Amino acid sequence: MKPPYQITTRIIELIASISEKIGEINSAYLYKPPTELRKRNRIKTIQSSLEIEGNSLSLEQVTAILENKRIVAPQKDILEVKNAIRVYENLDNYNPTNLASFCKAHAILMQGLIDNPGEIRTKSVGIIKGSLVTHVAPAGNIVKSLMKDLFEYLKKDKDLLLIKSCVFHYEMEFLHPFMDGNGRMGRLWQTVILRQYSPVFEFLPIESLIKAKQIDYYSILGESDNKGNSTGFIEFILQIINESLEELLTNQSVNLTGNDRVTIFKEKIGPRFFNRQEYMRQFRDISSATASRDLKKAVDSGILDKTGDKRTTLYKFRIN
Repeated sequence: MKPPYQITTRIIELIASISEKIGEINSAYLYKPPTELRKRNRIKTIQSSLEIEGNSLSLEQVTAILENKRIVAPQKDILEVKNAIRVYENLDNYNPTNLASFCKAHAILMQGLIDNPGEIRTKSVGIIKGSLVTHVAPAGNIVKSLMKDLFEYLKKDKDLLLIKSCVFHYEMEFLHPFMDGNGRMGRLWQTVILRQYSPVFEFLPIESLIKAKQIDYYSILGESDNKGNSTGFIEFILQIINESLEELLTNQSVNLTGNDRVTIFKEKIGPRFFNRQEYMRQFRDISSATASRDLKKAVDSGILDKTGDKRTTLYKFRIN
């Protein structure tokens, strides 16, 4: 059964705005930012997602762990960060429409933190805040079947990927498939799904905006539970995505190095031969001398193979 939600005018407006911003990001080569910017955004993503769950470590402490430096902090918080780093470093290895892959990611994320990480729960659970039970999840004996249905929706439904990523995020939180770690898994897996839409989402710290609107985030989850559909949650998360993209376009510019340009071009050109002119058409603001230096360095580094001479020179990326 398809999860219940409606496509509203607001959802359509947000998708149009997001699509327009993705086009601008592609034009500015922000979809795969330089290494230092990717590292900084990854740290913000990990720190924000874990802080939502009560982790006490700061951006500086998460940075130190990523750089293999020792810090003084609760061991549980350190382990949460180390596990999250491992998960986010392996995003390429996860299949967004595969339940087993989803469970594998949870096993890494919660290793050493709970019993039986990566296993779908079989017990009943409820979410308690203060003295109130705010959510009673579906019974443990049916949750695995419901998760299989949710992944079938992801795989086969014809709705836009942007919408399906939000629906999955909400429905997974509602189903609460694990005894612990559901919140961070919902946010992680939306990133895994969105990477199919644009590579920018691998390094876009949406979690930092969710953290800034944490009260609203939990409020809209509760409202969607009460209404029996995820429409409001879809609108909320799409707005978060839209604001994250706007922040990226407004505050971050990219000064591409030769290595950055070669990496970007490799993704564009694939395994076929190309010449210097094709390379320059991709990067219209560089001179022929700069293009020649980029390509020579890539050849000397063993990244490119070169054939011909002068005007007949062709290049081809080596297969790793």
